[in-house]
Amino acid sequence: MLNLKNPFLYNNREISWLQFNTRVLKQAQDESLPLLERLKFLAIYGTNLDEFYMIRIAGLKKLFAAGIIVSSADRLTPLQQLREIRQYLHQEQQVVEHCLNEILKKLEPEGIRVKSFKELNQQEKNYLKRYFKENIYPVIIPIAVDSTHPFPHLNNLSFGLIVKLKDDDNEAIERFGIIRVPRVLTRFLELDNGTYVPIGSLIAQHVEELFPGYTLLKYVSFRVTRNADIEIEEEEADDFMEILEEGLKLRRKGAMVRLEVGSDADEEIINFFNRHTNVYKDDIYKFHTFINLSSLWQIVSNKNFAHLLAAPFKPISLPPLDNAENIFTTLEKQDILLYHPYESFDPIVKFIQSAAKDTDVVSIKMTLYRSGTNSPIVQALMAASESGKQVTVMVELKARFDEENNLIWARALEQAGAHVIYGIRGFKVHAKATLVTRRKNGKLKQYAHLGTGNYNPATSKIYTDMSYMTSKDEITNDLTRFFHFLTGFSKKGKLDELYMSPSQIKPKLLSLIQNEARKGPNGEIIAKLNSLVDEDVIRALYKASQAGVKINLIVRGICCLKVGIEGVSENIRVISILGKYLEHTRTFYFKNDDSQVYISSADWMPRNLVRRIELLTAIKDEKSKNKILQILKLQCSDNALAYELQSDGSYIKIKNDGIKTINNHKLLEDYVNRVSRATKKETASFIEELASNIFMEN
Repeated sequence: MLNLKNPFLYNNREISWLQFNTRVLKQAQDESLPLLERLKFLAIYGTNLDEFYMIRIAGLKKLFAAGIIVSSADRLTPLQQLREIRQYLHQEQQVVEHCLNEILKKLEPEGIRVKSFKELNQQEKNYLKRYFKENIYPVIIPIAVDSTHPFPHLNNLSFGLIVKLKDDDNEAIERFGIIRVPRVLTRFLELDNGTYVPIGSLIAQHVEELFPGYTLLKYVSFRVTRNADIEIEEEEADDFMEILEEGLKLRRKGAMVRLEVGSDADEEIINFFNRHTNVYKDDIYKFHTFINLSSLWQIVSNKNFAHLLAAPFKPISLPPLDNAENIFTTLEKQDILLYHPYESFDPIVKFIQSAAKDTDVVSIKMTLYRSGTNSPIVQALMAASESGKQVTVMVELKARFDEENNLIWARALEQAGAHVIYGIRGFKVHAKATLVTRRKNGKLKQYAHLGTGNYNPATSKIYTDMSYMTSKDEITNDLTRFFHFLTGFSKKGKLDELYMSPSQIKPKLLSLIQNEARKGPNGEIIAKLNSLVDEDVIRALYKASQAGVKINLIVRGICCLKVGIEGVSENIRVISILGKYLEHTRTFYFKNDDSQVYISSADWMPRNLVRRIELLTAIKDEKSKNKILQILKLQCSDNALAYELQSDGSYIKIKNDGIKTINNHKLLEDYVNRVSRATKKETASFIEELASNIFMEN
């Protein structure tokens, strides 16, 4: 019997993530997409890579510096992982630059041009010279670096110029300096003819004004990446924290982990910079294009060129949520399952707004992980509290890069009189749940929302997620206990109908997988999630595959499970879907389980299953269950957006080979449009028949 703990059976977590970002890059290379859509994927690629270096590389470096020889199931040491990552990224950088140059060249006939200051005509140069004096010179920061001027602290993702200068009074004296470009300045200066000028090329023309009495000899743009200047307990790095908490202290906080420089950077300039920062040579990246791919968002977001993006889709509210009927009355009649962004998130917002205004509502309880800025949901909660309703909100302050937003909302809610809970010690609350309690006929009736995504109306338009709304007592009673657990003390922390991590979800998942394994070839599992890392879950899937269970996994990002291993994983297929929308849903199908279908806030990772507060919900409503299963089967059939995992850990784009093209994003857009049109002119039975058959057609 093959040892299922053999390192050969597992993909490395970090390399698997790099493969995911490569798939994002391949979207940028896809010539069938509109040009700005391709540029958008390059911006996403760059933003992803920034976070990867800030969190994952920073974590590996700290493990290595602390002398910890530790690894996950694949048994690679931190140093081995760092070497593989650097080699991977240096090779991919050439592909990135070629892709960017190709897109920029094709954008020129469309009216978008990126030019350096030297490439501009005299009129444009004169305009930018005036702009520099009025808008840049007052806020720019020239810094001399010598024995009396220490090297400055450079914040995470700082951008600027390294300059070498010659003393006009004594040519033998040469000095180095740094020009810091504050974040209040955009990375491109946009002219009214669609021309974008990198700000560094303009500043370079005025170096001698910033350092009077000196002549510029050479300069190079730079950008630094640190470990995010935050504790390593961030959600993407809590596995590192677990290791380091074994008694070792973090030796250096905020260490610099990456340096990006322009292609003109020679050894002299790099050596000057590195004498003060000590960036490892293989973490220095030279760019022949401009540095900072995430700055491309500035160009992508230009509304004058919106026609160069993918056609926008307006989310729709379908029956029964498209009428004026009271939402609570609707939920008393039936459960509702929404699939965002195709189906609008507005009903969820209106659910909470209605609860805030309804005089019969006595309390609202909910979790807030990421609510975004100007949140209508938070405003409704504040109004509800001010009107005398009991409002309890669990605000997770450790939501990565949303800490400030969450703190602002938490304080505002407290001022409005709400009871605010700031997390649970030792755990991050990642569950997405709302519970409304209302008086009806002299008794209390409760209504619930459970979701796979955040309560953020903005991201709900680009993330695929599911919302489940119900008034079933078995669900609402469990949610009452869930919120009691968050606000009070509980040694059990277990629910009856719902499943809560850290104590319940993982055992339940293992039990569900094992149950399918007992059915052998009659077993079937379809699971859609963002990441698959947990070793126990992977081994359970291997055993199910060995028993003959048919397993289809739709894993957007990291997948440490290996496919195609003889005697282990021949019956497992893994695909990753990338396209117009960010696949964010966590939903699962187990053929031989009584409930069969589940949705969850949790991915199959140790952090979700044992170090967070998450929820797993069985979907027992037949209509909702069938809808989810149809969506899962549709995505398994996708041959336009799907990439399939290979036995070596790489991914290959699935080809349709001339058969019917199945683009699940496009088909789902068409689906809701057709149902919406049908509601305006057809009978209810026709609409239901259309909705039930539309997935089967594909």
